[in-house]
Amino acid sequence: MKVAVFSTKAYDRQFLSTVNSPIQHELVFFEPRLNRDTAILAAEFPAVCVFVHDQVDAPTLELLASRGTHLVVLRCAGFNNVDLQAAADLGITVVRVPAYSPYGVAEHAVGLILSLNRKIHRAYNRVRESNFSLDGLLGFNLHQRTVGIIGTGKIGLILGQIMKGFGCDILAYDVYHNPELEALGGKYVELPELFATSDIISLHCPLTPETHHLIDAEAIEQIKSGVMLINTSRGALIDTQAVIEGLKSGKIGYLGVDVYEQESELFFEDLSGEIIQDDIFQRLTTFPNVLITGHQAFFTAEALYNIAETTFANITDVEQGRPCANEICAQPKGN
Repeated sequence: MKVAVFSTKAYDRQFLSTVNSPIQHELVFFEPRLNRDTAILAAEFPAVCVFVHDQVDAPTLELLASRGTHLVVLRCAGFNNVDLQAAADLGITVVRVPAYSPYGVAEHAVGLILSLNRKIHRAYNRVRESNFSLDGLLGFNLHQRTVGIIGTGKIGLILGQIMKGFGCDILAYDVYHNPELEALGGKYVELPELFATSDIISLHCPLTPETHHLIDAEAIEQIKSGVMLINTSRGALIDTQAVIEGLKSGKIGYLGVDVYEQESELFFEDLSGEIIQDDIFQRLTTFPNVLITGHQAFFTAEALYNIAETTFANITDVEQGRPCANEICAQPKGN
C-alpha cells in the first residue's frame, strides 16, 4: 500500500524503512505534521501514517477523503488528536499501536522519581562547576513510601512492579481493576484517598474528556502536602496553571513531566536559538523542584521497532481485508 508518513525524523525513517524492507509497502516520508494545510501532500495516497501531534480533525479528514485516503495509521497509542466520528462518517478506517513501550515509559517515570528525589540533575551541574556541597540535595528513602498510580494498564502495572521492588506501598485508581496489580499487593482506592495518602502520584491514564485536567486546583487541595507528581502520559491530564500555584504554595513538592498540554508547539523540535513564547512553560522551568523532559519516555530502540512492526501489520491487515485488532471505532452516537 502507498503510505504518506507525516512528522518523520531521521530515527522514524530508519526504523520504519528497516522493518518495511521485507514487506514492501510504498512509503513516502514527509517531515511536516499533518493538518488541513499539509493534507494536500497525501493526495492519491490510500493511507496516511501519523504521530501524536498531527492534527487529524474533521476538516483534515475531509480533505484526505476527497483525495482518496481511506486509512489513518497512528504510530502511537493515544488517539485524542483524531476525530473518530468524522472518520467513521467519511468511511476512513483508523488504526493504532496500543502498546509499544510499556517498560520504557514506566522506567522513565522511575528515572524522573529518582532524579527529583536525589536532585541528580542539580548535582550533575554542580559537580561540573567543581561545587561539591551537599546543601539543598537532601532526598528521602523510597522504601515504605506510598506510591499512587492513576491508570493501571500495562505501563501502570509495570511501574507498580518496579516501585514494589523499592519496598513502596502501592495505591491505585482505575475504572477497571487489574488483578495483576492486586496480586502485587496494590490496593485500589478512590481518588480522594489516593490524593490524601500518596507520597508520589504517577499518571498513566489516557486523555479523555473525563480525565482532562484530572489534576486541577480541587485535586491539589486534596493531595498530601509536599507530594511528588509525575506525568508521562498526556500533558492535559494536569492543569498546568493550577500546578504552578501548587508548586508556589508548597503543596506540590516535586514535579516531573515528560508531557505538557501545549507541547505540540515545542516538543520534538530544536528551539535552542529561539525565544519561546509560552510563558506558562517558561514559568515551569524556573522552579528548582521541577524536571521536564521532551516526550522521550517512549523513546527506546525496542519501542521504535515495535511501533514499526505493529504499524505495518495494521496496514497489511486492512490492505488484505482482514479484521484488524487495533482498529479504533467511534462511540455510537448517543453514548
